[in-house]
Amino acid sequence: MNPKDISISDFTYHLPDDKIALHPLQQRDASKLLVYKNGLIKEDRYENIHQYLPENSLLVFNNTKVIQARLLFTKATGGVIEIFCLEPYEAINEYASIMNKKEKVRWKCMIGGASKWKEGPLKKELGIENGELRATLIEKLPDAYVVEFSWLPAGLSFAEVLDQCGDIPLPPYIKRKPADEDKDRYQTIYAAHDGSVAAPTAGLHFTENIFKKLEEKNIQKDFVTLHVGAGTFKPVKAATMQQHEMHAEWIDVNISTIENIFASLDHMIVAVGTTSLRTLESLYWLGVKAKLHAALTQLYISQWEVYDDLAAAAVPVKEALAALLQWLEKNNLDRLFTHTQILIAPGYQFKIADALITNFHQPQSTLLLLVAAAIGSNWKKVYDYALENDFRFLSYGDGSLLFINNQ
Repeated sequence: MNPKDISISDFTYHLPDDKIALHPLQQRDASKLLVYKNGLIKEDRYENIHQYLPENSLLVFNNTKVIQARLLFTKATGGVIEIFCLEPYEAINEYASIMNKKEKVRWKCMIGGASKWKEGPLKKELGIENGELRATLIEKLPDAYVVEFSWLPAGLSFAEVLDQCGDIPLPPYIKRKPADEDKDRYQTIYAAHDGSVAAPTAGLHFTENIFKKLEEKNIQKDFVTLHVGAGTFKPVKAATMQQHEMHAEWIDVNISTIENIFASLDHMIVAVGTTSLRTLESLYWLGVKAKLHAALTQLYISQWEVYDDLAAAAVPVKEALAALLQWLEKNNLDRLFTHTQILIAPGYQFKIADALITNFHQPQSTLLLLVAAAIGSNWKKVYDYALENDFRFLSYGDGSLLFINNQ
């Protein structure tokens, strides 16, 4: 199957509203865990996930941190305008520099109630003396807006400003206002780098207790950073995937992590979350690019090239990662910062990941396509089981450990 020809209508199921988790469980690792391997399904809890992973496995987590990207401005007339920060609207070579910017910054945003914003800046008080945030509409894009934020005191960083007056951006299917619990529970316990507007939700179940059990079994963990964009919730409206534009996301991976992945290729590599999986598989294709085009000064992955030009090269995984490491060394880089638009759908052959830990996803979504790529048509069996056995769905829901079919 060529993913371009996939009809999204073939990847749907009925998801009742009462199956969508609106709040997290009191205890993270008490979430239910569905384990799928070789066509068989078992049921357990996350606190026992170590029992299903072999010794010397490598678990790769996404340590991005969700920013309080939802800003509400009240006009003098009483009308409310919501600005949702999506991603920086300027050239960047790392996210930290943008989040640490002072005085002003420009972001690509979605705006609720944009028609009410006629002219002039919007203003919002910060929770400190003489603190104020201003939002100025700069430009309308085909699918968003460019907004310039400026603030006083100018010595605050943009991250501090968002912490002062932003709200956690809960997904649209969690139909309630953000609460105090979300500031903690819509973050993983290992979140480290500001930048996401949606949580890498597979990691929400992990606790220090689980990490201790994994360590006792000699199971390693390492971290990549993929800043999750709102595009992860973008519905597929095209009849076939060829007409769907996949969202691009920024990835940031230390050279030491790539070396660790290379050293672990003879063991099981488990992606914790679809974002970690997209990052792992992108590393392979970036390495293919580095091997084929060593003179390139920038590497990134577009939507379809992994099925076209790059796939034809048939580069072994170890050769690809070695080429990527050589490219980083040649360019005097100790980390890889780039964007990936990779679309993983049925027909994709996995290169690095052997298993995936993930929550249950929306019908007709690119995330469900990714699951179907991993376990084939048995995704229906898995989702039917979850629906019939009271699993909780989506971001605050339960999850699964899926062993990839072609490994």
